[in-house]
Amino acid sequence: MPSFDIVSEIDLQEVRNAVDQANREIDTRFDFKGVKASFELSDGKILMIGEQEFHLQQMMDILRQKLVKRKIDLSSLDPGDPVSNLSAARQEVALKQGVDSETAKRMVKAIKAGKTKVQAQIQGDQVRVSGKKRDDLQEAIALLRGEDWGLPIQFTNFRD
Repeated sequence: MPSFDIVSEIDLQEVRNAVDQANREIDTRFDFKGVKASFELSDGKILMIGEQEFHLQQMMDILRQKLVKRKIDLSSLDPGDPVSNLSAARQEVALKQGVDSETAKRMVKAIKAGKTKVQAQIQGDQVRVSGKKRDDLQEAIALLRGEDWGLPIQFTNFRD
């Protein structure tokens, strides 16, 4: 029976490259001269450290530019609230990986409401869709691509 998986993954190597490029740009920009500002990537999170919240806003713009150049979907970013004190400001940006259960339920519901002849089931942080014909699966893919899920989705493991 033909099937495919719906996943939400980002290439961490490309994210690492974008963070490195953003750090290099901060070192060379005139408006960051003499300012202690940096990006740190660890455990699926990017930590931005600056002296003021204004710097964090500019750093977020730089990070977004670098991620777009590396073809990383910006909907995979989940910026937290900035935390500032007298000497520094910090902001954590989480990277969304995997389809969360609420979004997966919405996807299954949309597939069932689409009246396509496929079955969808949630398997951890992905959704498996199976059907009798390849054309039915392609209809389901088109249906899912037509909606905004709040995270980047990919279709993998297509089997006949």
